[in-house]
Formats: sequence, C-alpha cells, structure tokens
Amino acid sequence: MFSLIGAFLSDSYWGRYLTCTIFQLFFVLGLALSTLSSWRFLINPSGCGDEHTPCKPTSSIGVYIFYLSIYLVAFGYGGHQPTLATFGADQYDEKNPKERGLKVAFFCYFYFSLNLGSLFSNTVLVYYEDTGKWTMGFFVSLISAVVALLCFLSGSPRYRYFKPSGNPVARIAQVFTIVVRKWNVVPAKPDKLFEVNGSKSAIKGCRKILHSDDLKFMDKAATITENDDENSRNNPWRLCTVTQVEETKCILRMLPVWLCTITYSIVFTQMASLFVEQGDAMNSRIGEFRLPAASMSAFDICSVLVFTGVYRQILVPVVGRLSGNPKGLTELQRMGIGLIFGMLSMVASGMTEIARLRHIIPGQKSSSMSIFYQIPQYVLVGASEVFMYVGQLEFFNGQAPDGLKSFGSSLCMASMSLGNYMSSMLVNVIMRITARGHDKGWIPDNLNTGHMDRFFFLLAGIVAFDFVLYLFCAKWYKSISVEGGQEELVDDVNCKV
Repeated sequence: MFSLIGAFLSDSYWGRYLTCTIFQLFFVLGLALSTLSSWRFLINPSGCGDEHTPCKPTSSIGVYIFYLSIYLVAFGYGGHQPTLATFGADQYDEKNPKERGLKVAFFCYFYFSLNLGSLFSNTVLVYYEDTGKWTMGFFVSLISAVVALLCFLSGSPRYRYFKPSGNPVARIAQVFTIVVRKWNVVPAKPDKLFEVNGSKSAIKGCRKILHSDDLKFMDKAATITENDDENSRNNPWRLCTVTQVEETKCILRMLPVWLCTITYSIVFTQMASLFVEQGDAMNSRIGEFRLPAASMSAFDICSVLVFTGVYRQILVPVVGRLSGNPKGLTELQRMGIGLIFGMLSMVASGMTEIARLRHIIPGQKSSSMSIFYQIPQYVLVGASEVFMYVGQLEFFNGQAPDGLKSFGSSLCMASMSLGNYMSSMLVNVIMRITARGHDKGWIPDNLNTGHMDRFFFLLAGIVAFDFVLYLFCAKWYKSISVEGGQEELVDDVNCKV
C-alpha cells in the first residue's frame, strides 16, 4: 500500500527520478538492517532455524530492529516500483510510432525482469531458507538491491525528466466542490466550457485533455455562470478548466476496471498460499531430495517468461495484421484474457485437489500423489499474469493523465495488496461457515480432512462472475484523448543534470 504514497510524492512534488532514488535508498537500508538483525540477534547459534536446530530466545532490541527492517523494505519497495515503471515509460515519446512500439515492449520486459528476479528468489533464496542460512539470504538480497540502485543511477545523464504537476488530491477536490456548489446549474455545451488559451494546460507539466461526452454532470465545474467573474477564472475552487475536469473523469472511469482486477489478485495470491499448502501435502521427493513446495512457483515464473516471449514475438505480429492494431490485442482485451486464464487455473487446482484426496496415505497428512501434478495450475497462473499484469501496467499508465502517471501504475500494486486482504478475509469467512460441529471446514490444518477443492471451485465461480462485470466495464470505458506530444513536457533544466 506504500505504492500510493510513492505515487503521490512522485506526481505532486518530487518527480519520478527523485522518488525512485529516495525510496530505493530506504529499500537498501531495510535490507541492510534485516541482514544485521539476523546476523547479530536472531540466528543464534549459527545455523539454527533449519527445522532441526532451534534458535535461542532473542533480545527485544533484535526483534524491534527486524520489524523496523521489514517495514522499511515494504516502504522502499512499494514506494519506488510503480514509479520506476512510469519513469521507464517516460523515456519513450508516444507521438513517435517507433518509440510507441518500444514503449509497449518496455512493459513486457519490465515484468519479464521482475520475474527473472522472482525465479532467483524461488530457487536460490528458498534453498537458503530451507537450510537455515537466513543471514546469507538477506545479504544476497541486499547486494542485489545495491547493484540495482547503482545501475539506476548510472543512467542519470541520459534520462528524460518530467516536471511534477502539483497536488492531484487538491485538484480533484476542487472539481467535486464546484460540482456540488453548481448542482442546479445546467452544464454548458463543450465549446462553451472554460479552458485556458494556448497550447499548455493550467496544470503544470500536463498536456491539455480533450473534452469527453460521458459523466456530463462533471462539466458543471467548468461551466461559466453569471457569478463567475475574472477573479473566478484564476481561482480553481470556483471554476475549473476542461483539462482539470477531464482529469477527474479519467480517474472515475478507471476505478470500475481497477475494482474488477482485485478479484484476479485473489486468485494470484493462492500461488503463494494455498498452492504451497497443497504442495506440502503431496509427494515432493526426487530420490533422496525433497523439493520445497514453495519452489514450485518457479514453473509459474518460467511460464511467464515463455508466454511473454510468445506474446511479443508471435501473437502481437499475427493479431496486429488481422486486427490492424499494432499492439495486437488492446490492454482491456488482454486483461479479460488474463481473467479467463485465472479462472482456469482455479479449476485446475480444484481438480488436482480432488485427485490428491484420492491418494491419501492413512495416518499421515500427506498424499502419495506427486507434487508435479501442480504444474498445470502454475502454468495457467503464469499465462494469466502475462495478460493481466502487463496489460494492467500498460492500461493504467497509458490512460492516466500526465499529472497522475505514477498513481496509475500504483493501482496495479494496490490491486495485489487488496487481493491479499480479500483472500485472507474470504478464507476466514469460509472457515467460519464450514467449520461447524464435527466438520473441520474446507481448509483445516490437515488438508486430508477438508475440501480445499471446493474453495478453488468457489474462486473459479467468483472470477467468472467478475469477468461478466468486467465486460460491462470495459465496454463502457472511453479512452483519454490529449493534445500535443510529451516532448513539450520534458524538463529541460533537469535534462542537463
């Protein structure tokens, strides 16, 4: 949720480059403190925490430092990642056909890079975790973050910089305040609405946004009445420009689409929770080696990498020729396909669970069924990620007004966060309903006595319903339309830094 704070500071005051730098420093500091607290306070004796050697009770100072460190990691990572995606997209000019195509590819490779890091985490770091080498795991993460920060800073002389546009919360509040004040006023015709003269908008660092015909009641904020004198035209609390009104309209149009993506995030969350629980209850041995259930997500990551390449190199050219759209599928179409793949992954998970329950080992919490039967559900989740999350990044970044680009990207992370909360809430509600009397519920501690398959099928049904709602939202949505190119917004002063 810290992504919203980072986005606000980036769009309003600091700009994207400075926001990325500051929050990455917090990220590095958090990882450094987690390494320190693990080494000096928590892992005592050395090598404990491997499920065989228990660690000695630690001091309060060690616990406090550790909790401070993980909140700093959340603060730093959440604050810089969506801003980093937006800053990367800033390097391409949308009015240049070649650069516009490269910008689309950038989001694919951005998500591709995130998953390369995740592949390392779910293999090497999981090994450190299972062998009790916690300090080494934190230290490797710290080194990776330092290298990433240095790589980012090394490109400073060549970056394109954009000016922050001021407080967007105040601008949106001004629009709603005037709409309420002029509630009985009939909105003026589009050519009679108030807008400043010239090519630049009244919002610093933003292009003008062309008027749209939907949400007409919002036009009241730009309607000139008899009470609006010259002073009112310089007071945004009394009269707003068309661009400022359209900026608010853009947010209102994006919110229904964003709300539909939260349901998908509930599905995605299962990969790091119930999928792992399911894998722990299956046969994960390869000879004498026991495969950690958490490492199965490597199949998801590999499928993300494969599907990203397939989409960019095969689907985009083919679909582009058929549809006439150089992007291939639109962002909204890709997000819809992502929902379908997410639903199929839950169906596959439920079928795997049914099969697992048929191979229960009497007197144990595990099943004789191989953990590799989980591969289809991981692959389907990976395919859904490519379409949903890459589509989300492109959609919210492309449709957000110039003064809210980082906010648009932060909606993706906020969707994931709310998906986690909704998943936890849903599990608790289901357990309260199903765990009655002698019934252990659908998801008990011993999965062999439950029916986790029913929970997966319930999620598939929820996603199917969400998909129907999403179709209505996508059909209703109208794209933003702006005047001019981004080049006129580049901060010439900062370009010389």
